[in-house]
Amino acid sequence: MTECNMCGSASAKPLFRAKGYDLVRCVQCDLAYVSNPPDENALRKLYSAGESDYHSELHDPGSTASRRMATIAARHLKFTRRFVASGRLVDVGCSSGEFLLLAHEAGFDCSGIEFSRESAEEAHRRTGLGIERGTLHDTTLAPGSCDVLTLFDVIEHVPDPSADLRAAFDLLAPGGWLVLSTPNIDGLFPRLSYPLANRLDYWPHPEPPHHLFQFSEATLARIVESAGFRVAGTRHCNIDLAYTFGAPATLARMPKRLAYAALFAPAAKLGPLVGMGDWLYLAARKPSAN
Repeated sequence: MTECNMCGSASAKPLFRAKGYDLVRCVQCDLAYVSNPPDENALRKLYSAGESDYHSELHDPGSTASRRMATIAARHLKFTRRFVASGRLVDVGCSSGEFLLLAHEAGFDCSGIEFSRESAEEAHRRTGLGIERGTLHDTTLAPGSCDVLTLFDVIEHVPDPSADLRAAFDLLAPGGWLVLSTPNIDGLFPRLSYPLANRLDYWPHPEPPHHLFQFSEATLARIVESAGFRVAGTRHCNIDLAYTFGAPATLARMPKRLAYAALFAPAAKLGPLVGMGDWLYLAARKPSAN
């Protein structure tokens, strides 16, 4: 079993199994993670547009997925601007560039980093901005050269979140901002639906193997602070209902899925109102130099 990325413990309790991957929860620090993650080659295949209908669809500006991402990009920008309104911004995991377009128009000096070759090419074509292919560990950016690093729905995908956060800390200038989002395993919908997950062999929240880690607000804050940051604020949201449960046309053809959505969609919608959204944002700052 893989050791916990945050505390190093090898003691974990099983949560859920999907597609041959085991989601477990550390008994020491509560971080949830896939204990038998795919290797590097398998991960690269997961994020190839040729292997993923979702990633391919994002490259079509008229597609449902692309329109959804444009809406989410506006939400990303709104949260970011609560804390910082200008400066050198690098969007890590920039996908096909929807957020970069909005941030650039809002006055940020922007560039991106993207793991998927196809998405990196599409982001450059769509935005005209500089897009590096790879990860935070491959970048040519100089230490301390960034004012803002955004990682929207990225931290749950990377094999070593602690190392990525340390790399982000090094790239930011003193006083710089880290802004990220990720699903919340302690959201109202994941909590209420979990008792049925293993019985039904169905729990749409965790999504192994794409999501290698599952954070709560507490574990996310802890791992960010362990990299040297100071958490400045969070916001709870809900993941788009059609993404979680399926589009209405799809549900109409699947009575069991429709019943599941009818049972749990209200909880997903209510979650943010009670501080238990199934998706959350976090902003943290690198301390200023003395």
